[in-house]
Amino acid sequence: MERVVLIVIDSVGIGAMPDAAEWGDAGANTVGNMARKRGGLPLPNLGRLGLGNLTEIVGTPPVDRPAGAYGRMAIASQGKDTMTGHWEMVGIRPEAPFRTYPDGFPPDLIAEFCRRAGVPGVLGNKVASGTEIIKELGEEHLRTGYPIVYTSADSVFQVAAHEERFGLDRLYHVCEVARELLQPPHRVGRVIARPFVGTNASDFTRTANRRDYALEPPRMLLDEVKDAGYAVLAVGKIGDIFSGHGITWGEHTKSNADGIRMIHECMDRHEPGLIFANLVDFDMLYGHRRNVEGYAQALIEFDEALPGLMAKLGPRDVLVVTADHGNDPTHHGTDHTREYVPVLLYGQPIRPGAYVGTRASLADLGATVADLLGVPGTGYGESFAKEILA
Repeated sequence: MERVVLIVIDSVGIGAMPDAAEWGDAGANTVGNMARKRGGLPLPNLGRLGLGNLTEIVGTPPVDRPAGAYGRMAIASQGKDTMTGHWEMVGIRPEAPFRTYPDGFPPDLIAEFCRRAGVPGVLGNKVASGTEIIKELGEEHLRTGYPIVYTSADSVFQVAAHEERFGLDRLYHVCEVARELLQPPHRVGRVIARPFVGTNASDFTRTANRRDYALEPPRMLLDEVKDAGYAVLAVGKIGDIFSGHGITWGEHTKSNADGIRMIHECMDRHEPGLIFANLVDFDMLYGHRRNVEGYAQALIEFDEALPGLMAKLGPRDVLVVTADHGNDPTHHGTDHTREYVPVLLYGQPIRPGAYVGTRASLADLGATVADLLGVPGTGYGESFAKEILA
């Protein structure tokens, strides 16, 4: 192969895994439940690739012979978040789960964060929705200058601050301080800067200048691809998830539409290697906010954009569409859901109708990409390349 274009449609799960009940996610099915809730979800292009063959989707029926290879993947790691999914996908073996803090962060940890970051205190320090906590504490933040610290069911230390009054560079600095502090034994997966603007609770709005600071990953697929002399072009938060490792070029995105535009630009560069993109709006704007209609429309827009991307594939290129976890907008709460994810592969080298079954780990995809590009794998994951090549 010459190129693999790997697109992660963030949080687009296709049904609860066998252990979902242990995570409070029994019955979750991001795409299937959403389609039922709204009375139909027409995704003709994803359907042509086999999405409707993997789970019941009202409005997107199964097809007799998908245009490419298709299957679903389980998450072998103990988690259901971005870091867990993406790290497993590139062949990083699960270790101890990233730590979570359902009761907030310990006082001594917060005190050390304040000392190192040069702030007199913090607000919040609890599990919260990012949009709700700025409504709750944003005005007090403007009065006191204290940054807002919060977490979720995921392994995250999030810092919200006013982009203009607190300052974007200052926010990034305190997050870098937190990243240095939150090493094992704390082993928090990501520190996330969450800037917002506005003057009061009624108009506070998060901006597109979010930044993620992840733990340093061990050697993985992206390192192998880069070291083989290939380009690794990272679109969206991919660069942040892997702390820049194994990446030759990367850029953040402002939206799904911006991410799709950037994928087009990367394809137009005609550089052999890997284009790795994450489209985060599904998860960030709609899944966590339990916005069924917004999520559905975002999926429809991606489906409409697919033919344009497919048309740019060269004779030795492969397009992969997958996800990293679920986030069922019909489910209770605001957290991710423990689900299988689709894996859809298309291109001239791919045998139409090839079914790869249910893979035991997302790492199987990483092993397959390594085989397609002819680079060493990490030793974790079982390649299905031979099952899908024409």
